Amino acid sequence: MSDFVKFGIIGAGSAVWRYHKLGTKNNPQVKFISGYDINEKKLAKAAKYSKLEPFSKLDDFLKSDIDAVMVLVPHYLHSDIVIAVAEAGKHVICEKPMATTLEECDEMIAATKKAGIKFMIAENHRFLPAHQFIKDALERGFIGDVFLGRTYEGAYASSQFFDINDWSFTYSKGGGGVVSDQGVHKFTMLNWFLGEVDSAQCWLSKTLKSPPNKGEDTAIILLRYKCGATVTVDISSSTVHPLTNKTELHGTKGTIFEDHDWERPVKLFSSHPEAEVKGEFYSPKIEHGPFPDYYKISMGHEDAYFAECILEDKKPEFTPEEARQGVAVVLLAYLSAKNGRMTSMDELMEIYKKEGTRSILEGLGEVTQKNYENLNWD
Repeated sequence: MSDFVKFGIIGAGSAVWRYHKLGTKNNPQVKFISGYDINEKKLAKAAKYSKLEPFSKLDDFLKSDIDAVMVLVPHYLHSDIVIAVAEAGKHVICEKPMATTLEECDEMIAATKKAGIKFMIAENHRFLPAHQFIKDALERGFIGDVFLGRTYEGAYASSQFFDINDWSFTYSKGGGGVVSDQGVHKFTMLNWFLGEVDSAQCWLSKTLKSPPNKGEDTAIILLRYKCGATVTVDISSSTVHPLTNKTELHGTKGTIFEDHDWERPVKLFSSHPEAEVKGEFYSPKIEHGPFPDYYKISMGHEDAYFAECILEDKKPEFTPEEARQGVAVVLLAYLSAKNGRMTSMDELMEIYKKEGTRSILEGLGEVTQKNYENLNWD
């Protein structure tokens, strides 16, 4: 057996590709050797920069000497591409969100299980050391039972919102606006920390007068978890600030604050008798760095872990079913916005069974506040 995994990439023009490349630069178990993209210019550029063998035909790429494929294509293509890779017998790691509907997620899970290959969604927030520290602190009971949380993600992406030909943030190809694109990060992370979502209420807004095919650029989601915690999720791609993510969790024995922009990204207060520091806030030393370093760090850990799963023939702990649940919360948030009220996960599952979840993405523009009518950006 080889002591490294030979990866090929599909979607050489992806903006996140360079972070995967930089994150695994010094990892001898990960070797990116080839690439496929329908855009020949982007493929040629990536091939030259990253020393990849370029393929202009998908069939030839999948028949080449690769062990695994990294899928970096637009959201609406995830399902078809993952299924094709699985049928070719290659292991596959696919960028988030897993898909735009639960039905597509199901098809991906079924195809990869049938093929007997390793399959994982590239959710880098799951592999960020700061988040892994928080997960461990929660499991050890350091802040007790969580009853309240707040989390925020912002990324200034106005150029993509105004480009009518860019697939990003569109209903048809992106699966919606920021709730789908950025919110899935937060939902998957929170599900990992707190368990299953019981219900949600969502407010969608356009602060930018973007084309009608583009979804919301700003949203607030209130989540109620089965464990009893309530969490607000704030997301925007029109705010201007240093690129960061923030999360705070309040429990019966303490509090956790986290900010990606801090050199030491976590502050913990705990009254738990086994806490490293008891009765005062402290910032543990965690592998981290403000943007763009945390991208490289988290994606490096993510790709290294998937390669390890292949080499050691073990099932990834972050399962496709868990990634699917992140997509379910996206769709639940959108369904709540359409209903104009708190909506339960059971209600979403009824639509999944009877109509299919694609129907939830239809008509979202009609329930999105047009806040740009009251704003002066000049």
